[in-house]
Amino acid sequence: MGISIKSVAGKDELSKFIEFPWFIYREYWRDPNWVPPLKRDIKFKLNTSKHPFWKHAERQLFLAYKDGTLAGRIAAIIDYNYNKLWNEKMGAFGFFECINDQSVADALLDAASDWLKKKGMSFIRGPLSPSMNDECAFLTEGYEKPPVIMMPYNPPYYPELVEKSGFAKAKELWAFYKDTSMGIPERLQKLAEALKRKHNLLIREVNFKKLSHELEIIRELYNKSWEKNWGFSPMTDEEIDLTGKELKSIAVPELALFAFMNGKPAGVGISIPDYNQVLIHLNGKLGPIQIAKALVLRKKITGIRAMVFGFKPEFRRTGLPILLYWETERAARRLGYQWCELSWNLEDNDLINRFDSEIGGKLYKRYRIYERQIVP
Repeated sequence: MGISIKSVAGKDELSKFIEFPWFIYREYWRDPNWVPPLKRDIKFKLNTSKHPFWKHAERQLFLAYKDGTLAGRIAAIIDYNYNKLWNEKMGAFGFFECINDQSVADALLDAASDWLKKKGMSFIRGPLSPSMNDECAFLTEGYEKPPVIMMPYNPPYYPELVEKSGFAKAKELWAFYKDTSMGIPERLQKLAEALKRKHNLLIREVNFKKLSHELEIIRELYNKSWEKNWGFSPMTDEEIDLTGKELKSIAVPELALFAFMNGKPAGVGISIPDYNQVLIHLNGKLGPIQIAKALVLRKKITGIRAMVFGFKPEFRRTGLPILLYWETERAARRLGYQWCELSWNLEDNDLINRFDSEIGGKLYKRYRIYERQIVP
């Protein structure tokens, strides 16, 4: 029978698409570190009529069968806002899962490329699921520890499959690990304290009770802090509103901080508890039993992820990042958290990578994004 590729159409095939990772990670690869996502969240993320991302993007989902048995999945994605901003014709692949079979991987990646080619795209990049603002890249180093919240995880053979299919590295992403009990070097603490004395500076928690007002500040800081980063994908107001609502459900106010200098928004640092330590026990479900279990398990979370850490360009070399991280780490220790992952960083963002190293972070995971030209 060989290999066949089928476009996803209808609820039954969408369910197969969403549930396929359980076969890969529970039956095929059998990795205990895999954290099952909530199925309802993936279903919503793929919903082109409800999720705001798809108001400026489109996608096609594919399933691969080998000898009649489901063997892989992939999404082909076009983010028109990204292409408009960067004046590119980039298509993406995402939500990639596959058995360790080169012919299956080639068929999936070719199906995505062919669909993107028909849409006028000139190259394909991924994995982006569905954009750089979501889970992206393949893990290439650091399988010793489970993934933290909103970070990808995959079998180690995935990078090899895409490389043998003609893809090359586009960019590497880094994650640093920091034990909160170690604090930060004394000289950096002194610098942070001096900064507080020298400038008209205010550090305050994000007020989630006034979320709409706070999102205006986050929107301003987001656009100024990341707009020139490689791969930056602008978020619409609706997407930022959705992100804010999602953060509100899992954020801890003491770990969500704004920095204002001379009354103007200067930076933001949002760290969130590693809810993957809860999700790993829920098997993708969130019914009454799972909710009760989650309420107990969330009190046992040991670490956090420094997920949003950005500053307007004019404040990046003022020492303000040190102060904001110092305040975050002090709060984390008070709350009983033992470690922090700082992620993700672009491999060539020397400023942030040096900063993470100087405060005691250790590079412990690497991820890779790939791309391939689409032949006209």
